[in-house]
Amino acid sequence: MSETEKLAPYIPEAGSVTMFTTSWCGYCRNLKRLMDAKGIGYTEVNIEEVEGTAELVEAFNGGNQTVPTLIFPDGTAATNPRIEEVLERV
Repeated sequence: MSETEKLAPYIPEAGSVTMFTTSWCGYCRNLKRLMDAKGIGYTEVNIEEVEGTAELVEAFNGGNQTVPTLIFPDGTAATNPRIEEVLERV
């Protein structure tokens, strides 16, 4: 299965994002709090719990499992983005 095929189930609808996280990530908690405050919808996917997602995150981050990694409706990604970038891209 290609990377595009693996990513397809995680591409969100317009106006929301898919957020790859871990349970211990402080940056993830902070970004979720900010997105909640701004009314941005998101689907959280814990890469420690969902098989194959750590590899997707690695593909976007040069082999590193860096979170939060967000997937936008256009299929692009951003790692640890500022809330302003998230607002602009959804």
